[in-house]
Amino acid sequence: MKHYKSFFLCIMLIVFSCKENTKSSSVEKEQTKVSIYTIGDSTMADKPNPDENPERGWCQLLPKFLNKNVVVKNHAVNGRSTRSFIAEKRWDSVYNQLQKGDYVFIQFGHNDQKIKDPKRYTNPHTAYRNNLIKFIKNTREKNAIPVLFTSIVRRKFNEEGVLVDTHGAYPLEMRLVAQEYNVPLIDLQYLTEQLEENYGVEVSKKLHLHYALNEIAYYPKGKEDNTHLSVLGATEVAKLAVNELTIKIEDFKYLIK
Repeated sequence: MKHYKSFFLCIMLIVFSCKENTKSSSVEKEQTKVSIYTIGDSTMADKPNPDENPERGWCQLLPKFLNKNVVVKNHAVNGRSTRSFIAEKRWDSVYNQLQKGDYVFIQFGHNDQKIKDPKRYTNPHTAYRNNLIKFIKNTREKNAIPVLFTSIVRRKFNEEGVLVDTHGAYPLEMRLVAQEYNVPLIDLQYLTEQLEENYGVEVSKKLHLHYALNEIAYYPKGKEDNTHLSVLGATEVAKLAVNELTIKIEDFKYLIK
């Protein structure tokens, strides 16, 4: 009888030990989940009231394409440039949270162009360039991975149906910084240029916010916005970004669905 009791006790100890190891392994797995920090402007940012608001930032749609091993922490904010993002201590907040193996997605340019606003404007060849370098160096200090994204295009077709550039020297400067500092570059300017052209002059309106008077309750006065994205537009841009990330960063394929 004593032998049976001893045997039963051993079995119980093994079962308990297995449960504890499984629990410990589960906690450890949760703790090692990769974070993607996104910093940038309104074209990336999360938008409020998604049940009513038709606008989306493309990083708001990123989780749709990613698996459970990664979490998106979207720190992009409407109207921010590299200058104002740093001045408002928003970069400090991201920097202090970074862990080894995390990603930082960086897309600025739209608001760095605001030449009449000293709190946002940056010269593309000096302040803008050096702010990008700051993001890169700081990210690498934490053994995290910076990724640069050129700004998405605005939907601006001329009378001949040609898509006109509105970003000036900013995307070029970002490409030069990426090359000099060996940073993965996702050229969203080029990719979204192709996207707009493929949709065409009229149908490309669906990628943005075009609504007639009283067409939807959220914009009773109507809306004509060729910069910001609809659900369709944000989904298309997120898809382009993820596809390119799997090409440029070998390990990123393990983070997608």
